[in-house]
Amino acid sequence: MSAQNQKASGSTATGVIGAIGGMLGLSALAGVLVTVMVTPALAVTGMAASNTIGIFEGLPEYIKINEQSQRNVLYAQNTANPADGYRAIATVYAENREEVAWDDVSQYLKDATVAGEDRRFYEHNGVDVQSIVRAGIGNLTSGGIESGASTLTMQLVKNIFITEALKADTIEERDDLIAQAQEQSLERKLKEAKLAIGLEKEYTKDEILLAYLNIAGFGGNTYGIQAAAQQYFGVPASDVTIAQAASLIAIVQQPGARSLGSPDNYEANQSRRDVILNSMLAEGFITASEHEEAINTPVDENFVSINPPQSGCYAANPYAKFFCDFVIKSVGDFETLGETVEERETAWKLGGYDVYTTLNLSAQTATQDQVWATVPATDGRIDVGSAAVSIESNTGRVLTMAQNRTFDDRSVEAGGGAPGTTAINYATDRPYGGSSGFQVGSTYKIFTLIEWLEQNRGLNEVVDATRTQVNQAGFTDTCADGGGPWGNTWRIRNFSPSAPALTAFDATLQSVNTAFASMAEQLDLCEIRKTAEEMGVHRADGDPLKTNPAAILGTNEIAPLTMAAAYAAIASGGIYCEPIIVDRFVDRDGNELEGQQVDCKRAISAEVAAAAAAPMARMFDLGTARSARVGDGVPMIAKTGTTDAAVDTWIVGGTSRVTTASFVGNVTGKVTINVLPSGTLMRHFVFRAAHTVLNAQYGGDAFPAPPARLQTGSGVILPDVAGQTLEQAKSLLEGLGFRFEQGAAVDSDLEAGLIVSASPAPGTLLAKGTTVTVTTSLGNLVRVPDVVSPGVDYGDAVDILEDAGFTNISQTCVEYPPSPSPSPGPGPGPQPDRVTAQNPAAGTPIRYETNITLTVSKTNC
Repeated sequence: MSAQNQKASGSTATGVIGAIGGMLGLSALAGVLVTVMVTPALAVTGMAASNTIGIFEGLPEYIKINEQSQRNVLYAQNTANPADGYRAIATVYAENREEVAWDDVSQYLKDATVAGEDRRFYEHNGVDVQSIVRAGIGNLTSGGIESGASTLTMQLVKNIFITEALKADTIEERDDLIAQAQEQSLERKLKEAKLAIGLEKEYTKDEILLAYLNIAGFGGNTYGIQAAAQQYFGVPASDVTIAQAASLIAIVQQPGARSLGSPDNYEANQSRRDVILNSMLAEGFITASEHEEAINTPVDENFVSINPPQSGCYAANPYAKFFCDFVIKSVGDFETLGETVEERETAWKLGGYDVYTTLNLSAQTATQDQVWATVPATDGRIDVGSAAVSIESNTGRVLTMAQNRTFDDRSVEAGGGAPGTTAINYATDRPYGGSSGFQVGSTYKIFTLIEWLEQNRGLNEVVDATRTQVNQAGFTDTCADGGGPWGNTWRIRNFSPSAPALTAFDATLQSVNTAFASMAEQLDLCEIRKTAEEMGVHRADGDPLKTNPAAILGTNEIAPLTMAAAYAAIASGGIYCEPIIVDRFVDRDGNELEGQQVDCKRAISAEVAAAAAAPMARMFDLGTARSARVGDGVPMIAKTGTTDAAVDTWIVGGTSRVTTASFVGNVTGKVTINVLPSGTLMRHFVFRAAHTVLNAQYGGDAFPAPPARLQTGSGVILPDVAGQTLEQAKSLLEGLGFRFEQGAAVDSDLEAGLIVSASPAPGTLLAKGTTVTVTTSLGNLVRVPDVVSPGVDYGDAVDILEDAGFTNISQTCVEYPPSPSPSPGPGPGPQPDRVTAQNPAAGTPIRYETNITLTVSKTNC
């Protein structure tokens, strides 16, 4: 007979006693409780019975059955297409619990609970007077409060208090509240009794029984019958056998001694289980044959099938552990869960959410596999770290988050801290993973280029790349917190030889440090920072971005996720989107809730974005990203970065749909990455593998051409100042906005002191502020007279040259036979004893002492 059927049967003797108890007033009931339960305690403490009744009357009428803490399950998309489905990647909970409905709990469990814990459950009103009388006799015999005659409803009250205690902010507060909920005291018993009666008035018996099964502890961090059935038998609560049901309920009174998590507890569990089975038979819940089969089933390793709970990011999908950790550390940002950070964290702890994240598991798997294959987790020579993160450009959805080390946030005592593991997420900011970021090298140059374009400067404007020592006082920095003004000399080094002057386009393509220093010198360092900040750039440690001149070359420590999001603004035509990681939630009741809202803004104009992308689009065939080239025809942009001595290496870029930041460098220390095989190429291998999959799934559009105005910008065509005096050239060039610099004096036939040449060359589209270096004449050259055209003989030629001041003259002979007939054509033909050639040629400026060789025709040399 089921518990419900028994409840429905006619009145019994015990039912009559329960009914009498139900008719007693609360004060009268308190008196009964005092008389039969706590008389020994009164004798010891001297407390008056009237005081205990006062305590009873002062308690609230009832306690609510609140929602219990449940598991949160994180899901990832299988591919870019939601129709391809989702996969669970992690289960996270404060308590291992999954609340189930009445129909999802086996009748065997309901009957075992009533038979084992409260056989008159369906007859009393929350307090069982018959059990109280029996407990009172026991207390009188023992001289203390050893038995409290707790009903299921009273146990539920106690468990509610314990559950609330588990939500305490500190371990000390939690332990204190749990101790209060479990102490053997008159006050607690009175409280449980009154609140149990109140519960019975507010809820049905079935609701109370279900709440008890969902809240009860089953050992360790396992709460609720569903989690217990899954953990100990690998089945849902709806499918347990009679023997399994009785073994599970055997745990609740003494979880530490009877849980099935340890073989040491099997004997104690079986002993209590058999008592419950006997009660189930006695109550008519099971037949004799069912009882015989169940009681003859030993509690052993064949009976128990342990399925350890997989909680937390350590137990998450091996490809998604760091992403899982990022989600957990971002709970305070999930506005759907509450108005304040505290409300959101409380809601998350209460749990019961299915969290559909932005992670693309197939792309994540490909990226992570390449990271593991390329970058070692440990190496005796270098503390190497790597992170690769990809973002959907027009939404900010984080698609991948890979790292060379495996995630392990366990304590050393719990087995954590093994080589090749870490709890630090290299892809995120310090509050979201513990990392302080990494110097980003030349990937930061793109913000100088963008500010250059914002100031209407052009890609084709030529800038100076010759200066390797620059006075930092010449830089403008209007940021009050930037650290300026800057002094002393900044020594700049290029990684490879560079042309003395090159366009801003080529300076970006070739990543020329000295050229970018010249560009930044013409801008405001503070405005460069503001441009970066508009694109979401910030330091991983939370400090302001530094604005010293060297910062333009990437000395700020920034997280890969931040760099990927910033470059996504270029790829999406100037729109910056905050990174987001949750598309939607589904709560415990099946209601779909909004995830993180897409939060995008215009950071730079579409024209500036197009112009910035132009040199980045050539990185894969002409620039520094050739090893990262995917070659699938999908248009891509990128910029690489390598810090001094190749301590940290980067590539950031992607398509119009997805951008990726790939970092390989030092976690601690400053060891060149080149100590590892493929050193500076490792970042490229990871980037290429990631985008091989990402491009196939997301594709990408062509990047628009830069507008004409941002190609020419405000550059000025450099005029030709040859033949001018220094004063004249200086006035002209500075008036056009150029810097003027006098270079070396050179050999020239111009008057001494006049300008011979300028660099860059005349006709160049030159950026204002660029230095033009001129050379001046020594006035020490004379142009050679023409002694060939007049047709003179050698003697006359010598006279002409000597009259011009040349003294070093020699001759060479060429035979010339007499012509039998007049030469065709106008004028006389060649004649013997005539000068037919001269070297240097006529008009060549040379020094007086330079040798001049004359070629003379003779009939016989």
